[in-house]
Amino acid sequence: MRSKTGVNRKVKAMERKKTGLWEQVKKNKVVYLMLLPGLFFLVIFALYPIGWILKNMFFHYTSFGDYKFNGLANFGKLFQDEMFFNALKNTIIYAAGKLVLTIPISFVLAFILNTKLKGRMIFRTVFFMPTIISVSVMSMVFYLIFNPYNGTVNQILMATGLISKPINWFGSKFSMLTVLFVAVWGAVGNYMIYFLSGLQTIPADIYESAEIDGATGWKKLRYITIPMMAPISQMVIMLALTQAFKDYENIMVLTSGGPDNKTEVLYLYIYRLMFPMGDAGGNIVLQYGYGATVAFATAILVGVITIIYLRWSKSMNETY
Repeated sequence: MRSKTGVNRKVKAMERKKTGLWEQVKKNKVVYLMLLPGLFFLVIFALYPIGWILKNMFFHYTSFGDYKFNGLANFGKLFQDEMFFNALKNTIIYAAGKLVLTIPISFVLAFILNTKLKGRMIFRTVFFMPTIISVSVMSMVFYLIFNPYNGTVNQILMATGLISKPINWFGSKFSMLTVLFVAVWGAVGNYMIYFLSGLQTIPADIYESAEIDGATGWKKLRYITIPMMAPISQMVIMLALTQAFKDYENIMVLTSGGPDNKTEVLYLYIYRLMFPMGDAGGNIVLQYGYGATVAFATAILVGVITIIYLRWSKSMNETY
């Protein structure tokens, strides 16, 4: 009995050894080799920058080699930084405006292009084209269009008599509206595709049954299309929300945060702290440590807003 028990134990030990971690790696080495490039880029471009930020937000670190531990001093500076709260306010205004404009326009375009419209494939391509154009290139084109001196928009408005003198679209009260227009133009096609894919998953027989019951076009939209589009709509809103908080490239090209920092947003402020380009008034000094702190605070803010939205959308699903 003892010998049999000993043999059984040895067999089980050998089986455990064969099913160990290293044995599993050797058995699936092709899979792990294929995952290595992705893991490498994840570490270099995601985990390492996060670790760098978490470390340096506790240091006073500038480009001049001034590197010393200062504890929570950067966080104390953050709560007293008027530029940060100005950028936060502008970011909320920008994100809210972009969402309010982009989501309805994208849905309407998707709804129209989901019908039997003649040439709808051409229209889909045209509306989607801005999403594959570089943001910098797109912003430069609109900079020329809205140029205060010889831009196309001012020329048309003056030719039609709507204005008597050129409008400075980038240096006046219209600056935020201008950058929002460019942002919406570039984002509508992307979210239109999401909505279009969602509309095409709705079975046609549901609409046919509703028509038999006497449902009109508006009732079909209100009681069939919109409710059945709820899951894709929640995803689109979440993507649009997080992207709106991260936008800064078009603002950097068009207004550089001006006039008087009225279009300065959080990610543009972080960029200025990390790279020596200055702000609209030339007041920002390059400082990596404080920039890391602002980046961390911004990430927490975006995360909290995303969690609040996800919980709200979940409660709405349970309610309806």
